[in-house]
Amino acid sequence: MKTRRLASFPPLRGLLPLGVLLVLWQVNGSEQSPYFPPPSTWIRGLYRLWDNGSLRPAAMETLWTFGAALLVATGLGAAVGLLVGASRRAGRALGPALEFARAMPPSAMVPIAALLIGYDGTMKVAVVAFAAIWPVLLNARAAVRSLDSVLIDTARCLQLNWFDRTRKCTLPALMPAILLGVRVAAPVSLVITLLVEILTRVGGLGGLIALSQRNYQAAQVYGLILVAGLFSFLVNGMVASFEAYLFRHRPR
Repeated sequence: MKTRRLASFPPLRGLLPLGVLLVLWQVNGSEQSPYFPPPSTWIRGLYRLWDNGSLRPAAMETLWTFGAALLVATGLGAAVGLLVGASRRAGRALGPALEFARAMPPSAMVPIAALLIGYDGTMKVAVVAFAAIWPVLLNARAAVRSLDSVLIDTARCLQLNWFDRTRKCTLPALMPAILLGVRVAAPVSLVITLLVEILTRVGGLGGLIALSQRNYQAAQVYGLILVAGLFSFLVNGMVASFEAYLFRHRPR
């Protein structure tokens, strides 16, 4: 079981090409380059941000926005996907609206959300959750429609009520699809979080990236992007490990 959980985590050897690229960049780069400073300058840039007290609060704000939006997207996506997948009437009624909303770019939602909610953390969570909900929703809907009829007939033969049928039969069968949607939605959430922070300057790592870019601090920009990339890698690994732990008793 332990081997299986470790195997679910993205192997670190996958970072080898990136490591080779960074080494070549360091060897051939110049600290005087205004656009492509070597990686060693990124660390110094991050240290300056940490030393002046701006890096840690920005990282925590981005983490909070990312986590809250992913939780909202997972809950709403699974609930709506279960509804439209289980009920043909609900699917016909909500299908066109969902397809229209799914086609809207998240960046276009920023001005609307800012007008309705304001320039604050709630606005960021709403926009990010709107962008991240679709992988979870679509996976849940497809999983509901492809449920094994034997499972449904068994629940009916046992005369389970709707709550017990959903808790004991439907949700366990849907969890693999929902978690797959979460794995897809996680990097999307991080990208949109940074995008919203860059566009609105409402704190976070994205706000620091925009500020560093405006001040021509290329090393800080690259360093902050590297931090965001490492965070996305760790989040994907944690979700994969949780999925492997949750289904550790299933045959591979």
